[in-house]
Amino acid sequence: MEASFLDIISQTGIMQLTLGNLIMWLVAFLFIYLAIKKEYEPLLLLPIGFGILVVNLPLTDLMKKGHLLEIFYHYGIEWEVIPPLIFLGLGALTDFGPMIANPKTLLLGAGAQFGVYVTFFGALMLGFSMPESCSIGIIGGADGPTTIYVTAHMAPHLLGATAIAAYSYMSLVPIIQPPIMKLLTSEEERKIKMKQLRPVSKLEKILFPVVTCIVICLLVPASAPLMAMFMLGNLFRESGVVGRLTDAAQNALMNIVTIFLGISVGATMSAENFLQPRVIFIFILGLVAFAFSTAAGIMLAKIMNVFSTKNKVNPLIGSAGVSAVPMAARVSQKLGQEADKKNFLLMHAMGPNVAGVIGTVVAAGMFISLVH
Repeated sequence: MEASFLDIISQTGIMQLTLGNLIMWLVAFLFIYLAIKKEYEPLLLLPIGFGILVVNLPLTDLMKKGHLLEIFYHYGIEWEVIPPLIFLGLGALTDFGPMIANPKTLLLGAGAQFGVYVTFFGALMLGFSMPESCSIGIIGGADGPTTIYVTAHMAPHLLGATAIAAYSYMSLVPIIQPPIMKLLTSEEERKIKMKQLRPVSKLEKILFPVVTCIVICLLVPASAPLMAMFMLGNLFRESGVVGRLTDAAQNALMNIVTIFLGISVGATMSAENFLQPRVIFIFILGLVAFAFSTAAGIMLAKIMNVFSTKNKVNPLIGSAGVSAVPMAARVSQKLGQEADKKNFLLMHAMGPNVAGVIGTVVAAGMFISLVH
């Protein structure tokens, strides 16, 4: 009888628990806490945290071939289905009007990708492979779905670390960016008021996603899966004739794929994959990438002002060139109003903010083309 009882106990997960499993439980509980209590990216951190928890339960085998979470991961992430669907929803939610009204904000969105390339070379110098360096560098764009897309394509073993880094820094935009913005701008620069944006016609808004998709996909074909879905979602929005499709892309579809994305990413974070020294380097490099991207956008705006005698750009909106939409734009607005309560920068900052999404997708396509 005693032997039978011990046999039963030995077949449970309790006897197979390791210190690594327990550490990852703490990581999972931390993410769940941040999602619920602090409301840091709860739509993703909550399923990611739960995914981390269940994949670190011994003997559940949820990530073995043919099992539940492996199926989600295989068909959603490995087959590169979920990130483009996320971009379909993002496109349906995005208003490119501020960028169309002030095209030079495209330059700020492009300039803010500087951190992506700096970190790419930094990762190479630290001994990461070319595909791994591409996956780490793209964190600087502060765009979670693009980071997941590139990493799943090039370095799937780093997926958990890069995805968590990207979404962590996205949620920490209000904490990370302001010190950099204040350090690189003067009080007078922060008080610069920008003139009201011109109205953008419906025709311009309809033509923009079509023309942009053609141009970027011709120049950087590897970006097509993300760019095509992004612009299709935006065309749904701006056409005004497919309200049901727009609503589905913005809400039902977006929510469904977010669940599968979050739990699939969390499921890659087993103790064996995550508890490695290189993961710490990834988080440090991701922070460096984000800081350089923020600084580059600000400095480019200051350079633009040197060559402009009128209609100066408030350098604060340059920091919104990272892809954290709309959080980065809100931070620009907040700091602008701290300097002058009558300074309204939100719509101006949305230009480089949405341009940054395009810039990050282009950078991702270039990285994929570079390696393949």
